[in-house]
Amino acid sequence: MRAILAMSAAAMLAATAANAADLRPAPVMPTKAPPPIVAPLPDWSGFYIGVNGGGGWGRSWSDLSGGFNTSGGVAGGTVGYNAQLGNWVLGVEGDLDWSNIKGTSNVPACVGCGIENTWLGTARGRVGYAFGGFLPYVTGGLAVGDVNATVPGFPGQTNTQIGWTAGAGAEYALTRNWSAKLEYLHVDLGRFDCGVNCGGTPTDNVNFHGNLVRGGINFRF
Repeated sequence: MRAILAMSAAAMLAATAANAADLRPAPVMPTKAPPPIVAPLPDWSGFYIGVNGGGGWGRSWSDLSGGFNTSGGVAGGTVGYNAQLGNWVLGVEGDLDWSNIKGTSNVPACVGCGIENTWLGTARGRVGYAFGGFLPYVTGGLAVGDVNATVPGFPGQTNTQIGWTAGAGAEYALTRNWSAKLEYLHVDLGRFDCGVNCGGTPTDNVNFHGNLVRGGINFRF
């Protein structure tokens, strides 16, 4: 009898140990952490269009009225193309702006004489170096615009002048397609002879040059 009881107890202990072994949690296998998600760097290549606006100031001159300051606003449209080579971004850009940069003389010899730039266009090259979504650049090229010289009591004269422009700026990628920019340009539209139309001699030269600060929004295709 004792032998039977001992064998029963041993069987019960063995069954309990087996059940306890079955209840142990399965070992957890180590897993690799997922790779970090890295946002793709902006690609500045391709065509773009945009709008721009800002202000300008400068100094104009005529032989009759002497020199005087000019200032006013500009606003217009932009079109361009970029090619990105590594971090370098090479491009061409053109714009056409309405302008009312103007000034008036107050010298006794020509009180009320004035000069005004009524529209301005540029065609420029751009060279930039991209730091991801941030693109500083230098730019320069052709400038074209109307310069209107007026003298009270005389017909005055308007000439379409061709000159040059140069400057620098920076552009920032807001999204994959949209970017914002801020730039400075110096513009020189040369000089012309207003002569008797401005009440002066045939050598009554008029010139126009100034500085622009413009902001803009571009959409890249």
